[in-house]
Amino acid sequence: MTSLTPYDAVLLLSFGGPEKPEDVVPFLRNVTAGRGIPDARLEEVGEHYYAFGGKSPINDQNKALLAALREELAGRGVGIPVVWGNRNWDPYLTDVLRDLHDDGARRVLTVVTSAYASYSGCRQYRENIAASLAALAEEGRNLDVDKIRPYFNDPGFVAANTDAVVAAYERLGAPPSPEAPLVFVTHSIPTPMEVASGMVSPASYSAQHLDVAGVIATQAGERLGHPVPWELAYCSRSGTPYTPWTEPDVNRTLAALHADGAQQVVLAPIGFVSDHMEVIYDLDTEAKETAEELGMRTERAATAGTDPQFVTGLVDLLLERAAAERGEPTERETAGALAPWPGACRPGCCRLRAGVDSGVPAACEAPAPAP
Repeated sequence: MTSLTPYDAVLLLSFGGPEKPEDVVPFLRNVTAGRGIPDARLEEVGEHYYAFGGKSPINDQNKALLAALREELAGRGVGIPVVWGNRNWDPYLTDVLRDLHDDGARRVLTVVTSAYASYSGCRQYRENIAASLAALAEEGRNLDVDKIRPYFNDPGFVAANTDAVVAAYERLGAPPSPEAPLVFVTHSIPTPMEVASGMVSPASYSAQHLDVAGVIATQAGERLGHPVPWELAYCSRSGTPYTPWTEPDVNRTLAALHADGAQQVVLAPIGFVSDHMEVIYDLDTEAKETAEELGMRTERAATAGTDPQFVTGLVDLLLERAAAERGEPTERETAGALAPWPGACRPGCCRLRAGVDSGVPAACEAPAPAP
């Protein structure tokens, strides 16, 4: 089926990022709103952006993914507006939804640029959507917005990452081995968020990564002709040192692997869909420097980006959700041991902390079961 009925628009929703040095602190104010962080501290945090001219690569990458989604949908004969909005920078989500409403849209289906289910990767986006819808309703503009399910175990996402790992080993010029292991990398999150991510969802944030990492390593090993020894590591930890976050850190992982005899390593950022700041700074800069200090050679696998398999998979998920809304049977394909996530998020899933209801409304949620 190649219809997106009952939806009349698609939204690509992302985090956002600054375009120039003078955008950096205002952008970080948006990201940290409500936390009372002084501008002097934001200037320090912004050094990552200033090191790259004050411009995040994420916006250009979203534009490329937007164009790829439009092309794939058009190639399947689906004529529907496909737009892009951000949580923290221009084009802002509320403005984009307002424009969609004024152009006649009433039901919007969303793709968020986060493949995994957690508070920061799913629920926080849904809270932002709910806030935007409430603001628009006060203006007399009413919209319904849904989102596709988390897609970390979608075959297209897995295939794109597997190809990237194989290509990285081919560039490395060494087969996978204890001397040349694979390190999967994702964004660290606070431990309370990690625990909460698995309370209602089928699996926690870390379990989602472990499942898909195992699939990618197995598939890559079959193609390379050697078993792939691998680890899962985390990057981009922030906040106070007293708050526990998911570990191990990628730099400590590199040191431990080197101590065990590793001389080369492939880094695969499976927690990210494109090469944005956490990839080009935390991996291509910091982790690379760590490896060089240890005398290790590194190759960094590409992210899914606009890989045709990834884009095809996203469009398949759009069509899957639309078919489900029409009451039609759907085949919910996945790779790995974990089942596909529900089409609509379960009430209470992906909270910031386990058992704690913040009282912040979240959109794109299934109705609560009757008492």
